[in-house]
Amino acid sequence: MRSIVYTRTGDPSVLELVERPVADPGAGEVRVRIVASGVNPTDWKARAGGTYGEGLPFPEITPNQDGSGVVDAVGPDVDGLAVGDRVWLFMAAASRPTGTAQEFTVVPAERVVPLPDGVSFDVGASLGVPAMTAHRALTVHEDGPSRLAPGSLAGRTVLVAGGAGAVGHAAIQLAVWAGATVISTVSSDAKAALATSAGAHHTVNYRSDDAAAQIKEIAPDGVDIVVEVSIPQNADLVAEVLANHGVVSIYANNGGDAATLPIRPNMTVNARYQFLLLYTIGDAALQAAAEDVTAALRDDALPVGEEHGLPLTRFPLEDTAGAHAAVEADTVGKVLVEVAAE
Repeated sequence: MRSIVYTRTGDPSVLELVERPVADPGAGEVRVRIVASGVNPTDWKARAGGTYGEGLPFPEITPNQDGSGVVDAVGPDVDGLAVGDRVWLFMAAASRPTGTAQEFTVVPAERVVPLPDGVSFDVGASLGVPAMTAHRALTVHEDGPSRLAPGSLAGRTVLVAGGAGAVGHAAIQLAVWAGATVISTVSSDAKAALATSAGAHHTVNYRSDDAAAQIKEIAPDGVDIVVEVSIPQNADLVAEVLANHGVVSIYANNGGDAATLPIRPNMTVNARYQFLLLYTIGDAALQAAAEDVTAALRDDALPVGEEHGLPLTRFPLEDTAGAHAAVEADTVGKVLVEVAAE
């Protein structure tokens, strides 16, 4: 099979296209023929050394956590998956040497989720890190809900920072599906259009001098959940618009590794700041996210493409380096690697 690998950290040029034998699944594992591989910031940051540092945990690593494809072989002790099943994958390369940037990959069965009929492989490869991170961000309020379903966020207001990004896009879609009123902060009219196409009810340019006033006009009692990509830049704005007992779900360090929080405004509303990282949230949270995201897929709540607020940029497998470079350059939307025909 064709596989993309790297044996040292560095810029995208460390990625090589090689031929490797197709591995057999062991107990509790399945082998998936990959159709599309999704690229996330976590993938290029690992390749660049931000996760592993100077030394790699394996002699050779195939990148990319997310993907979609068809189950090709099933190992012993696997229930609920069969050869021929269309599936989406998450955390394929987490603590493992083999991600989805190859024609076949072997993955623990718990990281493989059936793709509902009629849902495209493009959608499947766009889930994983973004959708499951968004799910976690929306389910950490002290008064719940801990699971998402139609109506579970009814009466709540959600503020999504950076609604044109992949996590922001998924957060908008999941929050709308769950019945929330969704406000998205954006930096331009073009990104406002994308957030609106994703389903956001309101958009506010966070660069406006009166951004907080605009948000408070929409949500006079404040916002209940903030899905936050850049707390170093947005801390003051967030503190101005939080509802009593509001939660700020922080999933990225865009804008820097340190933030200064205004104490009194946060104290006044009993604010909660919840940091989250998909790879350490635990199996129960991952399972809940996989189940709820799949339910949203059945309701056609997570479409992708520019008309749905998430433009797709595609690269062939042999140019996975180009795909990584595109994500590193903050290409708007979702970057996919086309591995095989459906």
